[in-house]
Amino acid sequence: MSITDSTDKIASSGAAAPLAVSKSAHKGQQTKAAIVDAALSLATQIGLEGLSIGALADVMHMSKSGVFAHFGSREELQISVIREYHARFEGEVFAPALQEPRGLPRLQALFGHWMRRTSVEIDSGCLYISGAVEFDDRPGPVRDALADSVRAWLAALHRAVVQAKEAGHLPANADEQQIAFEIHGLILALHYEARFLKTPGSLARAETGFANILARHGADVPAFLSSPSA
Repeated sequence: MSITDSTDKIASSGAAAPLAVSKSAHKGQQTKAAIVDAALSLATQIGLEGLSIGALADVMHMSKSGVFAHFGSREELQISVIREYHARFEGEVFAPALQEPRGLPRLQALFGHWMRRTSVEIDSGCLYISGAVEFDDRPGPVRDALADSVRAWLAALHRAVVQAKEAGHLPANADEQQIAFEIHGLILALHYEARFLKTPGSLARAETGFANILARHGADVPAFLSSPSA
């Protein structure tokens, strides 16, 4: 073998190594994403506390050590599930609402997309609500991750109400914190009525409640809202 051939072989080998590592890393990311997806599906049914490495290993047809290698701990698995849930929530609720003009149209869209997601979660469950029940009095990284996600959502809701005031769609003296609080309370009531009590017409009552909140705080609702879930 010539020196040139040897050099070419070494160079080729060196180029293949990073490619192999890259493929391996990509496959690892895909596997982790699949595990998180399965874990999220389980968590919405049995809660974050019900998640275990063993249960996921069974679902994924993997060894416990294989699942564990992607997270390192059950706590990190739970946090990964919370982050994935929040990412999906942002994609379904936040992002589409931002396409609407600032003010009541955006607030309406935010609530409308939230209602649509809630109508699906009547069967699967809301991780924000079930997680709050599980971790409300249990300090630690999982509770912190969950609380941060909820605060991010509530901050977006509050910002939308403030922008409605700035656009003149709500009176200057409207209490934006109170409005956001009442809208959040409406969502919590909806989950309780629709998911737990199975009360007929809960979604329609929530929509009516949303319009009533805005009207009571001085918004000219008919001028902006044709249907809160439209």
